[in-house]
Amino acid sequence: MVLKLYDTLTRGVRDVFPMDEQTVRFYGCGPTVYGPAHIGNFRTFVMQDVFRRVLETSGQKTFHVRNLTDVDDKTIRQSQEEGLKLEDFTDKWTARFRKDCKLLNLMSPHAEPSAVSHIPEQISLIQRLIDAGKAYQASDGSVYFKVGAFSEYGRLSRLADREITTNETSRESSDEYDRESAADFALWKARRVEDGENYWESPWGQGRPGWHIECSAICMKHLGESFDLHSGGVDLVFPHHENEIAQVEAVTCKTFARHWFHIAHLMVEGQKMSKSLGNLYTLEDLEEKGYKPEEIRYLLLSGNYRQPLNFTFDSLGAARKALSKLTDFSRKFQIDQSPGKSLGTDFGDFHSVQEALLKDLNTPEALGRLFKIIRELSEAFERDEFNGKEDEMNRIRNGFRTTMDAFGLQLKVKDEEPVEIPLEIRNLAERRWEAKIAKDWGLADQLRGQLFNRGWLVKDGKDSFELAKV
Repeated sequence: MVLKLYDTLTRGVRDVFPMDEQTVRFYGCGPTVYGPAHIGNFRTFVMQDVFRRVLETSGQKTFHVRNLTDVDDKTIRQSQEEGLKLEDFTDKWTARFRKDCKLLNLMSPHAEPSAVSHIPEQISLIQRLIDAGKAYQASDGSVYFKVGAFSEYGRLSRLADREITTNETSRESSDEYDRESAADFALWKARRVEDGENYWESPWGQGRPGWHIECSAICMKHLGESFDLHSGGVDLVFPHHENEIAQVEAVTCKTFARHWFHIAHLMVEGQKMSKSLGNLYTLEDLEEKGYKPEEIRYLLLSGNYRQPLNFTFDSLGAARKALSKLTDFSRKFQIDQSPGKSLGTDFGDFHSVQEALLKDLNTPEALGRLFKIIRELSEAFERDEFNGKEDEMNRIRNGFRTTMDAFGLQLKVKDEEPVEIPLEIRNLAERRWEAKIAKDWGLADQLRGQLFNRGWLVKDGKDSFELAKV
């Protein structure tokens, strides 16, 4: 069965299939490792993970590449503020990102290259662009892509009908270099005083690569000059992905990526995510509030990826109830979900769930079908219709396991052993509760932090609280 997926470039739903008739090779833009990724970032990564899982549970081999941006204005500035070498700083946040990915049950990419480890490849691509007359060196040693020399610029983001004025974004420093056109973007940035020791030698002098060239060079190294699919958040369509296309196709004259897969924004309580609103929640923030990673994952995949998803605490509560129903079904049918070396491919009684997933990753429809099936099967179980029918039971078990593989949901079916709460932890939690009742929010937050640092989460109820191990 073939996955049909919306393509941003053609504005239509198309089949996803491998160019080489064997393996779907795809690229997903990864994080900039200068701080913890927030739940908006993870909506994209979770949906990319579901995309891969749906392919593999349909029997399709994949090769997944996701980059790490470890050199740009943000990583340099933040590392210097903390007094750390760039490598030590980015290693810290890379480890945090990988930890969060594991908690959310994201499959590890087959390759996870960093920008810094691919400086030679970026320099080589820039030189090819200069030789082809598609880029030029400015007087200070910076190198720019000549947008006017690439006639296809703007196809992905539909820019043909409006003037392109600039490609500068918050990812890039403001223009301090002498560009021929405001639309031209940096491929190589000449060394500046504020860069400190974060520079590399190049044919154009000391400096560092621009943001966009990183992904183009990494894709060409690990996936070739043309590959099956490129993915990222919808905010990357312009200028990042537009620039990636230009940088590659300007020298190869080949289609860079045959399919473009973008995931819509995440809203929080109906508002745009921002630091000023204090709603840039990380996984750790939500765990401190008593929510589990599997609940967060469920919520992030529950909406249509092409539509903005409104993240609310009520919806997290609904995710908890939904997972509880799935867990109850697993217990009833004695389904062990021990992770295997590879994903299942037999959906059995749950084939209609797979059909919904294959139709443009329609996760809301797929979840609706899933709960309809488990309700019907549970009712049949209560009527004792499966008594002595072990083959049917095994078919249901295998199909359910494969379905959970496709969603990437891990269910804790076995009852957890009761955890003994040390007296000092209990006393600390009681003090925090008293502070909360007294509306001493500062002290309450301080004590919650102390509990978390000691490995305990606090979940507040209406009249009391619960403690759980991190």
